[in-house]
Amino acid sequence: MKRKGSFIVFEGLDGAGSTTQAYMLEQYLKQSTKVLLTKEPTQYIFGGMIRAVLKGDLNISAQTLQLLFAADRAHHLDKEILPALKRGFTVISDRYMFSSLAYGASSGLDREWLWKLNEKFRMPDITIFINVRPDTCIERMSESRFGLELFEKEEKLRKVRGEYLLLAKRFGFKTIDGEGSIEATHKKAVEIIKKYL
Repeated sequence: MKRKGSFIVFEGLDGAGSTTQAYMLEQYLKQSTKVLLTKEPTQYIFGGMIRAVLKGDLNISAQTLQLLFAADRAHHLDKEILPALKRGFTVISDRYMFSSLAYGASSGLDREWLWKLNEKFRMPDITIFINVRPDTCIERMSESRFGLELFEKEEKLRKVRGEYLLLAKRFGFKTIDGEGSIEATHKKAVEIIKKYL
């Protein structure tokens, strides 16, 4: 029987470097295996609506936003992730359900309601949490972006980080220090993946 692929997820605060690290791991792994790099929110219709909310162009409740994330995730799984895994690809996702749990809870939504909304989705084989201080994240984003999105305020990020640390204990994330250079963080991620794969 053909070996099914592995599902790897990067999580972290906005500005922590999850997008960069997901890309670097893809470049590293594709030398020896088939890799699909993907992200949430997606480029599909629900993902577009989510980005409009995050940029302040669309005003909806925090609960409605989480329902959009769940719809986007369900489509993401059906359209990309699960088919790729069945074909033996290693799938790397820049964010997944844990972003919803962390950011949703930091907005005041009930943690168990959020979990019920996401519990049927396929769990990652490994989740790498890039742990970076909120002030570092804000500094990095200020250097690279003209405007900060809804969730990218320092006090907000402190709450989100607290939620992520709770999730890390609950779900056994592999936590790495992302305060150093991009290359140093990548090396730590590769070390984790080598042990798993």
